[in-house]
Amino acid sequence: MLGIETSCDETAAACVRGGTQVMSSVVSSQVDLHARYGGVVPEIASRAHSELIIPVTARALLEAGIDGADVDAVAATTGPGLIGALLVGVSAAKALALAWDVPFVSVNHLEAHLYAGFLEEPELRFPLVVLLVSGGHTMLVLVEGHGRYRLLGQTLVDAAGEAFDKVARFLGLGYPGGPAIDAAAMVGDPEAIRFPRSMLDDGLDFSFSGLKTSVVNHVRSHPQVSTEDVAASFQQAVVDVLVAKARRAAREVGAVALALGGGVAANSLLREQFLGACAEDGLHAFLPSRQMCTDNAAMIAAAGWYRLEREGPTPLDCGADPNQRLSIVP
Repeated sequence: MLGIETSCDETAAACVRGGTQVMSSVVSSQVDLHARYGGVVPEIASRAHSELIIPVTARALLEAGIDGADVDAVAATTGPGLIGALLVGVSAAKALALAWDVPFVSVNHLEAHLYAGFLEEPELRFPLVVLLVSGGHTMLVLVEGHGRYRLLGQTLVDAAGEAFDKVARFLGLGYPGGPAIDAAAMVGDPEAIRFPRSMLDDGLDFSFSGLKTSVVNHVRSHPQVSTEDVAASFQQAVVDVLVAKARRAAREVGAVALALGGGVAANSLLREQFLGACAEDGLHAFLPSRQMCTDNAAMIAAAGWYRLEREGPTPLDCGADPNQRLSIVP
């Protein structure tokens, strides 16, 4: 399976055999292009994808030691994401599928993050709760089997990754916000400021809007406060909520394992406290490598392989959907 990912600001292509064996994974990041603007500029992202999609795909095939004749199917992210960026990847994938006379498979970006873990631990057991934390989404998903998901909780206002970006920009730490906050927090005191734990005891949904506002108000009221202490205290507040709700979700549904997914899953404190919580609760913990946390095409190919096996090819009149939702089994 050749996978193609262009939902945001990474142009990626990968070859995966059997849904689990990564033969190649190539990611071309646009961070430098967007850093000066403090966030992703959709038009710039789309143009960069157009320039990079063919060389990135060619390199993925070269590193896998195959050519078009060896590809059995082509999968691409069809949503959610930036519509212009998505269209570049979907158009390229359909063109290749037509040229090679192989099936095209539509993949939901969120579903792909659920499959990142299976690339590194194919024997993950069900039922499994995944804490999916990215720039635009914070979700708790019960995975009962391949293609069988139940949404347990989700973002109401401001996902964790979005809050990281906004707080980092306010503190002058640069873009992307997640790694910047993580680095600053390494030398800060997480107990220096007691920021609120947003919706900690209110079900399994998330909102980090109030926390972001608290950070802004505190810094404006205490202009001499250490930036590192603010970063560390903010990060601790986010992680406390994420870990507490993940543990609660696992208990409520009787899960045997907890897994992390999404870009924020690369955060050092989250990974550390997630592992500790799973050890205390007797749950199997899975942390994908940092390369598999961020957007990549290997997870697209993996999800595409299982989707093709279950549902067959996707019609070529399928379009890109910037607001595509994760298909949930009632």
